[in-house]
Amino acid sequence: MKNKLFSEFSIGDLKLKNRIVMAPMCTCECKNKDGLINDFHMVHYGSRAIGQVGMINIEATAIEERGKITEYDLALFNDTQANKLKNLVSMIHSFDCKVGIQLAHAGRKGYDNENLISSSEIAFSNEYEKPKVLSLNEIDKIIDKFVYSATLAKNSGVDMIEIHAAHGYLINQFISKLVNTRTDEYGGNLENRFRFLKRIILGIKSVFNGSLWVRISVDEYDDNGTSMEEFLKMCQWMKELGVDVIDVSSGGVIDVKPKDIYAGYQVKKASIIKEKVGINVAVVGFLDDEKLCEYLLKNDNTDLICLGRPLLFNPHWAYKAAKNLREDEFSYYNNAYERGKNI
Repeated sequence: MKNKLFSEFSIGDLKLKNRIVMAPMCTCECKNKDGLINDFHMVHYGSRAIGQVGMINIEATAIEERGKITEYDLALFNDTQANKLKNLVSMIHSFDCKVGIQLAHAGRKGYDNENLISSSEIAFSNEYEKPKVLSLNEIDKIIDKFVYSATLAKNSGVDMIEIHAAHGYLINQFISKLVNTRTDEYGGNLENRFRFLKRIILGIKSVFNGSLWVRISVDEYDDNGTSMEEFLKMCQWMKELGVDVIDVSSGGVIDVKPKDIYAGYQVKKASIIKEKVGINVAVVGFLDDEKLCEYLLKNDNTDLICLGRPLLFNPHWAYKAAKNLREDEFSYYNNAYERGKNI
């Protein structure tokens, strides 16, 4: 029996053996505060590759020191970090698994409270200082840093780069009118608020010919936030700029938690983007039930399933899913792992 969850997914030169993607999840395991991949990351990501996910999207990786969410985050802005990434990518590829990396900047939600930056001088919460407003020249430099990190990622062999424009981090701080109060070409109307992300997309496209994804927070949990109509317009622009996949998430822009969380709670808006814009979407959010994942794929609600906590709990989630869906064509890593399928 061939389930869509275990069918191939192709866009351009990117070909995944199945529709299961490990979502980017911060592990905060750079205990030396150097942003370097270490033994933990090799085991952490290697075990999920052996677990037969189609692609691993490496956790939020800072493009500069003040871009880290915590001081223990991964980073990619020097050759030492890039060489470590290259080793990780090579190892994951050896297990027949594709690799993406999420490039990010925390902005006003960074760990370094004395060096916070943002689109505007508005603190995220009482726990954070007010950020410094980026000048036009400083915006140019941040864009250059995204492009440089993308160049390092390319040289490390990644198959995909995801721009983190969600969860209230720096790019999201430009997109959202809840945060962005600028009066120059980066503030005000939607086209201006999109300009920062647009320039990052164009910059990365100029140095990287692999698959480009963007993660967005499509719900800001505030009636005065970015509307669905505005998100649809931005997704259309991103499609025209050559973005392959919109990775749909929500929240994080302001200090408000979602009121209603349930399995697949972010699917509806992802489905709207897919239908209205005609772009590939990936969806995340309490998708541990493989039967629900199969249903969403077969009903064309999404193109890819991103798993976060399910893969943290069980690196071999795909094995469980294949067994429960009676997937006859599923390929275990080797015979030794296949022996465990009947337990």
